[in-house]
Amino acid sequence: MTKSEIVDILAAERNLPRRTAEDVVNLMLNAMKDSLVARERIELRGFGTFRLRHFDGYTGRNPKTNDAIIVGEKVLPVFRVGKSLLDRVNSREG
Repeated sequence: MTKSEIVDILAAERNLPRRTAEDVVNLMLNAMKDSLVARERIELRGFGTFRLRHFDGYTGRNPKTNDAIIVGEKVLPVFRVGKSLLDRVNSREG
């Protein structure tokens, strides 16, 4: 599902102009982005949790030349699915 499809569903189900639905979706996504940038955790009950995970730097290898390369530390957003969503997905057949 794409962002555009989410906008279309919201507009149709709530009888909103598409532009208004798009503004609502953008507002929600921008708030989530801002929270992650501020190092905050996002919990959507029944859906899942977004949080940041810190990875230390390490020395890796270039597979073509076998030269050592330094990979810097990084922080990545990770998603953990909520139990009710996980149960719902796993209850579907085939």
